[in-house]
Amino acid sequence: MTSDDDMHQMSGMRYQALPLARQPEEVRARHAANRIAWNEGAAHYTAELDETLAFLQNGGSNLHPIERANLGDLRSWCACAIHLQCASGRDTLSLWNEGVSQVVGVDISDVHIANARRLSAALNAPATWYCCDVLDTPHDLDGSADLVYTGRGALCWLHDLTAWAAVVARLLKPGGIFHILDDHPVSWLFDQDAATLVASGIDYFAHREGVQGWPASYIGDLNRPVEQHARKYERLWPLASIVQALCGAGLILEHLGEHPDLYWNAFPSLDADLARRIPLTFSLRARRPAQP
Repeated sequence: MTSDDDMHQMSGMRYQALPLARQPEEVRARHAANRIAWNEGAAHYTAELDETLAFLQNGGSNLHPIERANLGDLRSWCACAIHLQCASGRDTLSLWNEGVSQVVGVDISDVHIANARRLSAALNAPATWYCCDVLDTPHDLDGSADLVYTGRGALCWLHDLTAWAAVVARLLKPGGIFHILDDHPVSWLFDQDAATLVASGIDYFAHREGVQGWPASYIGDLNRPVEQHARKYERLWPLASIVQALCGAGLILEHLGEHPDLYWNAFPSLDADLARRIPLTFSLRARRPAQP
């Protein structure tokens, strides 16, 4: 590991380049650290819980138009959806509002899962929540999902994509669908604070980082100095690595899209015309083969 002397600060956040997590115990240690950091960051979601509840009670849905186009009418085919890295459940319960009969959420953060349980209890929604590392998603759920759903800043927190893809595959029913909408890895190659397209200097093929702090356009400073934030661990997964992990787990790729559309304010200063020249998000739909 590198030392604190290798840390650099930018936009109120502290970054540290990291070596690859090669051993399972290194992967688990980084995921455990992310749990601590997300228990801090989830306070932002707790503060918005009343607004989220009102939104869902009024039939609101957080599904992105890209997701809706890729998945079609959920009520016509999806009885059970499992949302991996579900945060506080707003997107999970949006699937219910879209017509899914039963939803399941899995997240590593205790605070996120507590928030999700509060929401579903208030809505009397048919939802079940599990607080665990996504790699430890209970085997009781194997083969139960018509849809495994994830994304919106999910993959960057994982440090073993092969193990993750195996979880996705075992959760799906034969013929079941996996779907993700997430930040395009190419978007990491540009400075998020610049008003024009400026290279970040990140290595597309090997970037891993330890981070303290949160973007101001997302969670912000949590009312304390960045040095007091828990350190969390992210990595860039090239698009080919994501596709290959899922195919290696036995899924059949049906759709891969690259989009100039955002789902959060990732480039708050970037000119909108310039932003539409690069892929900011990607979507992927894959299917577990039906049994003969």
